Amino acid sequence: MSTTTRSNDPEASEIELVIGGMTCASCAARVEKKLNKLTGVSATVNYATEKARVSYTGEVTPADLVETVERTGYTATVPAPRHTVGSSMGAPHQRATLDEPAVAPDAAATLRERLLVSAALTAPVVLLAMVPALQFRDWQWASLVLAAPVVIWGGLPFHRATWLNLRHGQSTMDTLVSIGTLTAFGWSLYALFFGTAGEPGMTHHFTLALQRGSGLDDIYLETAAGVTTFLLAGRYAEARARRRSGDALRALVELGAKDVSILRGDGHGDGDGSHSVEERVPVADLEVGMRFVVRPGEKVATDGEVVQGTSAVDAALLTGESVPVDVGPGDAVVGATVNVGGRLVVRATRVGADTQLEQLARLVEDAQHGKAEVQRLADRVSAIFVPVVLVVAAATLVGWLAMGGGWTAAFTAAVAVLIVACPCALGLATPTALMVGTGRGAQLGLLIRGPEVLESTRAVDTVLLDKTGTVTTGQMFLAEVVPAPGEDAATILRVAGAAEAASAHPVARAIAAAAASDAAVPPVEDFVSLDGLGVTGTVEGREVVVGRLRLLEERSVSIPEQLSYAVSAAQQRGATAVVVGWDGVARGMIAVADTVKPSSADAVRELRRLGLRPVLLTGDNQAAATHVARQVGIDDVVADVLPQGKVDAVKALQAQGRTVAMVGDGVNDAAALAQADLGLAMGTGSDVAIEASDLTLVRGDLRTAPDAIRLARRTLGTIKGNLVWAFAYNVAAIPLAALGLLNPMIAGGAMALSSVFVVTNSLRLRRFTASV
Repeated sequence: MSTTTRSNDPEASEIELVIGGMTCASCAARVEKKLNKLTGVSATVNYATEKARVSYTGEVTPADLVETVERTGYTATVPAPRHTVGSSMGAPHQRATLDEPAVAPDAAATLRERLLVSAALTAPVVLLAMVPALQFRDWQWASLVLAAPVVIWGGLPFHRATWLNLRHGQSTMDTLVSIGTLTAFGWSLYALFFGTAGEPGMTHHFTLALQRGSGLDDIYLETAAGVTTFLLAGRYAEARARRRSGDALRALVELGAKDVSILRGDGHGDGDGSHSVEERVPVADLEVGMRFVVRPGEKVATDGEVVQGTSAVDAALLTGESVPVDVGPGDAVVGATVNVGGRLVVRATRVGADTQLEQLARLVEDAQHGKAEVQRLADRVSAIFVPVVLVVAAATLVGWLAMGGGWTAAFTAAVAVLIVACPCALGLATPTALMVGTGRGAQLGLLIRGPEVLESTRAVDTVLLDKTGTVTTGQMFLAEVVPAPGEDAATILRVAGAAEAASAHPVARAIAAAAASDAAVPPVEDFVSLDGLGVTGTVEGREVVVGRLRLLEERSVSIPEQLSYAVSAAQQRGATAVVVGWDGVARGMIAVADTVKPSSADAVRELRRLGLRPVLLTGDNQAAATHVARQVGIDDVVADVLPQGKVDAVKALQAQGRTVAMVGDGVNDAAALAQADLGLAMGTGSDVAIEASDLTLVRGDLRTAPDAIRLARRTLGTIKGNLVWAFAYNVAAIPLAALGLLNPMIAGGAMALSSVFVVTNSLRLRRFTASV
């Protein structure tokens, strides 16, 4: 069983089931309702993907879930993982992977076969009914011979689904189709065998509206066959379109390499791996720590670190970034990127489900499983829609008879109501748009975590931008070292570098790197990192404090006036200044500078064009933050805030009635990303930040933030447009059918076209283009 334990609840497990036999949103709603009735089960069923995402606890087992679905009248299977990969310990383990699309090629092929045969048989039936000049002697019996296979065999999917649901006391869209077509066919049989419709020389005049008549001289074979064929055409087009809507996700999954050349042996020799032997193996056999070769033009098999060689790597297929990135020993590379330069030897650091490619694909699939509030409304409507339509059809029949319309008109109007009311478009409105939108986003490196994110983007009016790593490059470099009187600059840098070596903060990394390049750095003991303030530790027996002036003041460290002035001057120039002290005295100041990303100013302008107010949010000092804000065109700055202060800044804006988006990349941004109404994480940032966000910008380019918001808004707009069409269609069409203004065959064609319209409208999202 392909199950995974949910990280936020150790007692709960999660499983994905492929549901078979669903034909409309009512089916999905019924399966979801039955599963959620089980104790400890929380399920979401997606009609478009034909999958159920189920979380379960207690004594419930996957077998119980499958049995529940089958008792409801549908099939359920657990998809097998694509392959098994080695773990970091060398033992194989099964991992959850993305599977083949729910709309299988053979299912579409079966529908196509039924459609082609039914269309060939239906065409002469419709022509004979519509053109009296073609009605030869006993034409009605020829129509019966042609229409019978269409209604019985062609419509078998509708009849089978209706029977299965009726056995469980349920009704779906197929109930409306089956009852309508079989009733029209049955009436025709009665009129042919027991009425006057079977007499030689009978003629039939076709009309789009209804005509009053006795009924026993009228047949509806063209309606029964035509509606069946129209609906098969709509079902086939829907199946193909739904398959196309998942193309982006499948393409993302298939980006990875299929096999890889691993190196067997110690690989030491003369440094070029000449003592190792290459062996070509499936990528499934890769384990963490293995070395593998990537030749020019080949894909990197998995996430890893370059150990030999230099080259350029093209990540455009995965991130959308068109410029290849130079890599060499010590640089990280991502699976599925393409080596466009020299030969590389890479050590695998992540395999299987842990790779960035698989995580991105899983994020996209998770988003497609969720439901926005607008979809939940559509589900609730669909769940009660079919019974209501049956009542309306019955009322139409009785109403026409009561008004003296005759059995023919009453029957025809009732059948038209049944057929035109099928809520296919309503059930497809949200999931198809969501599938296409999230899939297109994945192609562009914009990952939408869930459908509720779409609704958040519409209301956002303020965007908080983290400074370091988001607006700026985060590539800090040492600007200057200012020693206190009587101190040595080299000693200050060496001691500070030792203390900062254990920190992951960009400022700390810059200081540690600069110190290591000048001299050997001693080890640090008793290291403590204080978020937003600095670090402390013991270096060569000294109790060292490195950080903001506030940290040293809190530790009662004496700060000479010259250093206070140096700190102020560095901050005025836009640099970040830290003070280094030990033995109760500040010994020097180190200034570290950052550079603004060339694209940040363009991104801010685009955010303003979308009607958003940008605010720079940083733990850096006010002077440095203002300096950066001025360069990119931001007027509002919130500086000198700790991680909790960023959360407070978000809350303060929310208290003012603003809907806040937060863009960040670091661990210290995670809480603010989670607090914001919409969190956007830079894909180049920390895993914690990405996990806390709603949208992930894989490329790390701030210009993709407005692109992500535009895509989310466009997807939401498409969903709402689909729902408006679906609701408006049913609201308008049912009264027309009830009043006798729609022939049942025309009603069936219109219903099928409405579903195709919704799906094709969603597919327009495939043409969304990013600004960069």
